[in-house]
Amino acid sequence: MAGDETQVTASTRSGRLVDIRDLSVSFQMAEHVVEAVRGVSLQIDRGETVALVGESGSGKSVTALAVLQLLPYPKAFHPSGSIKIDGEEAVGGSDEFLQSIRGNKISMIFQEPMTSLNPLHTIEKQIGEVLLLHQGMGQKAARARILELLNMVGIKEPEKRLNSYPHQLSGGQRQRVMIAMALANEPELLIADEATTAVDVTIQAQILDLLEDIQRKTGMAMLIITHELGIVRKLAKRIYVMHQGKFVEEGDTAEVFANPSHEYTRMLIASEPQPRTSTPDPNSPMMLETKELKVWFPIKAGVFRKTIDHVRAVDGVDLAVRQGHTIGVVGESGSGKTTLGMAVLRLNRSEGSIKFGGDEIQGNSFDQMRPYRHEMQIVFQDPFGSLSPRFSVGQIVEEGLSVHYKSLAESERRDMAAQALQEVGLDPANMNRYPHEFSGGQRQRISIARAIVLKPKFIVLDEPTSALDRTVQVQILELLTDLQTRHNLTYMFISHDLKVVRAIADDVIVMREGKVVEYGTCQQVLENPKTDYASALVKAAFDLAADTSGAVNV
Repeated sequence: MAGDETQVTASTRSGRLVDIRDLSVSFQMAEHVVEAVRGVSLQIDRGETVALVGESGSGKSVTALAVLQLLPYPKAFHPSGSIKIDGEEAVGGSDEFLQSIRGNKISMIFQEPMTSLNPLHTIEKQIGEVLLLHQGMGQKAARARILELLNMVGIKEPEKRLNSYPHQLSGGQRQRVMIAMALANEPELLIADEATTAVDVTIQAQILDLLEDIQRKTGMAMLIITHELGIVRKLAKRIYVMHQGKFVEEGDTAEVFANPSHEYTRMLIASEPQPRTSTPDPNSPMMLETKELKVWFPIKAGVFRKTIDHVRAVDGVDLAVRQGHTIGVVGESGSGKTTLGMAVLRLNRSEGSIKFGGDEIQGNSFDQMRPYRHEMQIVFQDPFGSLSPRFSVGQIVEEGLSVHYKSLAESERRDMAAQALQEVGLDPANMNRYPHEFSGGQRQRISIARAIVLKPKFIVLDEPTSALDRTVQVQILELLTDLQTRHNLTYMFISHDLKVVRAIADDVIVMREGKVVEYGTCQQVLENPKTDYASALVKAAFDLAADTSGAVNV
């Protein structure tokens, strides 16, 4: 005991906030044990920013959740290790101790905001609950603090968003709400698990500047979990590289970037989406064409709920995509990108012309749209929210085949699902596992498999690589390009990552507040943007990318 007390005192004097030693995390499955984290040690001092990087499934998020003891115990257990917070042991800690550190001393921004936010509560109620529980604020004071936080994270006109529910916000807006909740109590440590994954590049730069500014003012420490190495280089003093549950390299960020010692680190730093070089047939038939496409959502007020205005999510968009081509859709969060994708698939009510394969489909009834459904697919931005937790992976991928190809035997559906999973880099032997048993990146690949198994002609890809680490991003882009070449697929690729868009798109449209502000070939828009807004997007994206270019001897 005396030795322990000495260590606590030394840790406190040195400013050590989190001290993880030889931590292992395993999960008891039905028939076997999965070793997710194996003997890692990590330290975070007060006011320090530490980065944790690695591929999806490497154990990054599990390590972070273990700090707050948020893993699904007793299914999850620690074969070894210690986690000390301010010198006090968290592994096996009392409920009172864990309650005192969660939210107050340590806050966490989760990777998937749609599943982390309560769909039944407004934004004001969810952020206000944090302030009520931890600071005992009254309603008036809480509302003022909520508006301040929403302003800080870049939510426009926050007064109009207080009564919004999570499903009424874009992916990037939901992520910013999560950041506001995490910062509400000014924690000593902020764990940011892919905090800017769903945020467009201009807001990403603002969020990074915001986190740096808050850190300077409050002395807050940060643990940044990300696959975006530009963020690591910008924010982190030290870096830990994780691979297959272990730390394979750690040290000063600048030194690791300049002289990586481990082969995996060198591969991670060198992985960068390359500009598209192939050129599709410019005379191929028109696959998708829209004219004056509009999606307006009514704003209602008063006792009789009269429409007093509209949210013009998509406001008069014209576009044309030929068969075998890819059109990239970029713009800030809330600009209408996803709404446009949903509209062309007739999943949102809209006005204007939508032609698919030369057929006018605007105004088609549900039954009239059925023959087109297997030809038009979508990969959603939030893979966890779009995958049924009650279905196994095999059932999820097979479901479309059961609807559109009823004559197939069960064994044939199973074989096609296995082939689709293999194409996206997943082991078909895992078909009986459930979505919660996979990492964020693996779940995104399941979503892609569900779309491609039907062999569609046109796919809307809504941020399909945003949850993936850099190495898997490149693999998925190569996969999508290969599938496009072999099957003459047409893509609408929605993304805030312009490096990824450059790697796959032939043409690009830039959206702002529901309108197209720039439209041209990928080369024209990204190398010579004509509008100030497009120029700002390009600058923000490639300035961050430049933080890692030329920084490594590979």
